Amino acid sequence: MSTKTPSEEDILSPVDRFSKKYLTIYGIATLGLVAFLVAWAYQLQKGLIVTGLGDWGSGGGVTWGLYIGAFIWWVGVAHGGIILSASVRLLGMDRYMPVARIAELTTIGGLSAAGFYILVHMGRPDRMVTSVIGHYHITVNNSPLVWDVTVITAYFVLSATYLGLTVRYDVNRLRDQLPDRFEPIYKLLTIGYTEKEDEVIERMVWWLAAAVIIMAPLLLHGGVIPWLFALLPAMPAWTGGIQGPTFLSIALMSAISGVTIISYIFRRAYDWDHIITDDIFRGLLLWLGFFILLYLWFQLQSVLNGVYLGPLAKAHAAEGKLAHPVYQFAIALVFTTLVYIFLQAIRPALFSKKRALLASGAVLVATLSEKVLFVVEGFLHPTFDIYWNTPGTYFPSAIEWLSLVGTTALVALLFLSVSRLVPVVELHAVEHLRGDHGHEQEHASDATEPEVEA
Repeated sequence: MSTKTPSEEDILSPVDRFSKKYLTIYGIATLGLVAFLVAWAYQLQKGLIVTGLGDWGSGGGVTWGLYIGAFIWWVGVAHGGIILSASVRLLGMDRYMPVARIAELTTIGGLSAAGFYILVHMGRPDRMVTSVIGHYHITVNNSPLVWDVTVITAYFVLSATYLGLTVRYDVNRLRDQLPDRFEPIYKLLTIGYTEKEDEVIERMVWWLAAAVIIMAPLLLHGGVIPWLFALLPAMPAWTGGIQGPTFLSIALMSAISGVTIISYIFRRAYDWDHIITDDIFRGLLLWLGFFILLYLWFQLQSVLNGVYLGPLAKAHAAEGKLAHPVYQFAIALVFTTLVYIFLQAIRPALFSKKRALLASGAVLVATLSEKVLFVVEGFLHPTFDIYWNTPGTYFPSAIEWLSLVGTTALVALLFLSVSRLVPVVELHAVEHLRGDHGHEQEHASDATEPEVEA
């Protein structure tokens, strides 16, 4: 365990340090985003037919595929991220304070990627305007897309406000140590700031955190997004009240995994062993195991409801999902991760940061695979026949795979850029850790102090 005392200089390391590794990663992420933008331009020129998402049945596969599967996945990562950060503030989980802002930035990045997918899947970006304005009187009430956009936009504003309020405190107190080249941005972030507002902002952030926790099961990844599928009785692979809890558990699994990976990268890049400690990774792993357990339980409920004397269409959909290699692969990854988390909890020697990183990566791959399959399977097992022939199959096109590369690069660029602008670890976290460190040193000195005879 590191005995180094956390300081402001530590959290300012990404702002001050400019390395070849940083430039290399930035360049790779930029190339990934540009590659997708080129592919998207080709799609705009030729139409969605280049992805194979233009037909349903014998002529193609599904009208939704990786685009919507990845959209749901990114929304889940975003929602889970802000829930994690809100829990830290609302429930007093100070242990995870060093990764709270990383979770908030994960939310902003995830929502940006999810919103981008809606734009891409519309085929033509102008439809985002014409389909709403031209049919406003019916669209807002009846279109799942409009409700998705509304929720994502509202959540983005809520999350950005939440993040902005906490950043004001840090920028004001660290202004002399921040680079002058970003002075206009810092002035904008701290406009009208006085130290008298700190107490008010603390209360505002607390209420925003409360709103996030309340909204999560009602409107966010436990509400509007799963309702898009759960309320369609003609699609037996989708319909059912279990979708809300399942989506929420996947969101939290994905977010914890993403925050673990990003935290590990920052810890290793800037020697933050004394800030993002092993204890944080152990705690995140245990929470990950808890939500994995919930997810597997929800999956069991869904499968049993389909295969045990359920409606014929529901049974076919459940059997198709169970027999699909992608579903088996996803569940195997999740279950294996749960076994590791359970074993390392019993025998701490099995814990390591690299194993935690591997477990988190496995969960992210599993949740993305399951979400894409979830979308596809819903189309392949409807209760009605659109085509006389046997339904076709689906496999993501190169453009769809590049979309995943591009959105991942977009999130990476967000972290790389923001880390050069403001601290990605809150000043409050450093102050809290420094207080704990001081108490530990005090106790240590008391323990080693020789006894004095009366």
